[in-house]
Amino acid sequence: MLKVNRGDKRPIWQQLLDQAIHNITTGKWPPGELLLPSRELAQLIGVSRSTIQTVYEELYSRGYTVTSRRGGTRVSEWTYTARPSADAEIQGLPPPELPLLNAAVGHLHSWFGGKENQKVEIDFSPHEPYLDEHFQRNWRQSFLQASTKSDLDNWAYGDAYGFLPLREQIQRYLSLERGVHVNIDQILLTSGAQHSIDLIAQALLYEGETVSVEDPGFPAAWMAMKYRRMQVVPVPVDEHGLCVDHVHPGSKLVFVTPSHQCAVGVIMSEPRRQQLLHMAAQNRFWIVEDDYDSEFRYRGDPLPTLFSQQPQNTLYMMSFSKMVAPGIRISAIVGPKEAIRQLAKVHELTYRHLPIMEQLTLTYFIERGHFMRHMRRVRNVYRRRHEAMTKAIISSGLNEHFTLTGVETGLHMLLEAEPSFDEEGVTSLALEKGIRVYPLSKYCLESDRKGWVLGFAKVDETAIEEGIFRLAGMLL
Repeated sequence: MLKVNRGDKRPIWQQLLDQAIHNITTGKWPPGELLLPSRELAQLIGVSRSTIQTVYEELYSRGYTVTSRRGGTRVSEWTYTARPSADAEIQGLPPPELPLLNAAVGHLHSWFGGKENQKVEIDFSPHEPYLDEHFQRNWRQSFLQASTKSDLDNWAYGDAYGFLPLREQIQRYLSLERGVHVNIDQILLTSGAQHSIDLIAQALLYEGETVSVEDPGFPAAWMAMKYRRMQVVPVPVDEHGLCVDHVHPGSKLVFVTPSHQCAVGVIMSEPRRQQLLHMAAQNRFWIVEDDYDSEFRYRGDPLPTLFSQQPQNTLYMMSFSKMVAPGIRISAIVGPKEAIRQLAKVHELTYRHLPIMEQLTLTYFIERGHFMRHMRRVRNVYRRRHEAMTKAIISSGLNEHFTLTGVETGLHMLLEAEPSFDEEGVTSLALEKGIRVYPLSKYCLESDRKGWVLGFAKVDETAIEEGIFRLAGMLL
């Protein structure tokens, strides 16, 4: 018999429903048992008939009962199954073993600097740009404008290529600032470099094909390719950039950072660029050009892109992670129309489209002129910090014992040691003394090169000088 507890805060119908479900699922009311008519049960319990009708309707809608005009309401034949005892432990399903995934994520964490418990006073992070209150205020203003003035149609399912007004702004920026002239349907928006690489692997390569990457280079690129089951072949990098002669002859894709090499910081020489472009045309493979921090150049104008010289088989990747902030998670792939169309199809199938709010906000941020003002401001900041780090390395004497490269462009430079140097030991010792430096070995696939990738974007001039002289005190 169902009972009503007047002290229970739950509605009466909910109390009775819970009891009825318990009776059915435990077998107290066996399959096929006829329930009392609603009027009769209501009188026995002392509640209104409508309450019992609500309970019966809920049982029926959830599949616990079946009903017919002549047969009344009965417990469903399939509802009861033996339940484990209260003491029995229900084992969850373990996820499959994915050693490649675990190893890659572990490498990414260590590449980003890990999450050690030591207190870090000076962090020479090469991964994060400078942000200030000006940016925060202007971004907030753009966010509010995007929230209040946007068309309601923008909140429907969007274009897999990305928000059209934002792509138009990117098209204009690329044309004016980077000499890259494309149609709007040659631009696809993504949520970061890793997302871009993953899409390229899915859309333009077959599983098991060979791809060549810089070594040292961008770890996220070759990790994403490996996870997509590509055969990743490392290609050494020297003072002229990627050693094109070492590119695997069977490569279907070559990933390169020509304007400011991701780890070593060198600029790919013009003969090497032409050699790579010629090889790509002759052997018919894709060039993926990551132009992640080339906007920040300290000697002359930004260098021409590979894409502007040979757009037929080059995919150009740009990101707002270094130009604005990594948290925005908006990047773009620029390439031939057919390739971008293929990428957009995969994007539509697997991701559908990017979140609209970030796209709307960034569009307002660019349209209102905040983006270019931000770029002018941070270029001045980076120029001062770049000069401070260069001077500190020279005046501390570090450049006499280590090789300094990558000083012309970008947000980091390399202090390289001999391959036999105890890079790991010095990195740990520096961390104990409150300084985080980023070992070159974390950027390597097979290379045995050692040293530290030192970023200066987030460290002010005083801290740069202090950190470099502390580092020199440990090394010299």
